[in-house]
Amino acid sequence: MATDHQNPATKQQQSGASAFKLVIFEQENFQGRCHELTGPSNNLQEAGVEKVGSILVLCGPWVAYEQPECKGEQFVFEKGEYPRWDSWTNSRRSDCIFSFRPIKVDSQEHKIVLYESPSFTGKKIEIIDDDVPSFHAHGYQEKVSSVRVQSGTWVGYQYPGYRGFQYLFEKGEYKECTEFGAEAPQIQSVRRIRDMQWHQRGTFHPSN
Repeated sequence: MATDHQNPATKQQQSGASAFKLVIFEQENFQGRCHELTGPSNNLQEAGVEKVGSILVLCGPWVAYEQPECKGEQFVFEKGEYPRWDSWTNSRRSDCIFSFRPIKVDSQEHKIVLYESPSFTGKKIEIIDDDVPSFHAHGYQEKVSSVRVQSGTWVGYQYPGYRGFQYLFEKGEYKECTEFGAEAPQIQSVRRIRDMQWHQRGTFHPSN
């Protein structure tokens, strides 16, 4: 369990006032210097973190970025243990993290509509209160160029089976793929982010 590791968070602290808390370790398997976050950090190196080797999420969820100022590739973290970089991504492009921010999950309902073309045009797939590991299995073969999130918080993936680049979708509109951080309009699976601080474990862990 998370509390078995040598880190500054005790059970009492985990149930404390902060709704968001994670511990960054500079080495894999929760070793080396550690740094605790309870809020956004736009540049981990300025906060004294040289390297992110493993992560313990005590209260979440969070999103991390490969560049400072919350830019670049995105990595979504829910409550749980991430002993090395390939436990939070399988995109194989980057093992760097330079910024973090908490994800606000404020709705029990979930509805998202993904469109083939920019500005909410073309063919579409509408998803309500469900996780979809493969758009192809639902008969949607098209690309995703724009997205409307009517409720809930979601994470989309470049490939089926929740693989590839991750794209965080919070409530709002994304008129083109660059607005949700994608270089190409390709999303083939999507799931809801449901983890809150009262869950014993996070709801999702990527497969290696």
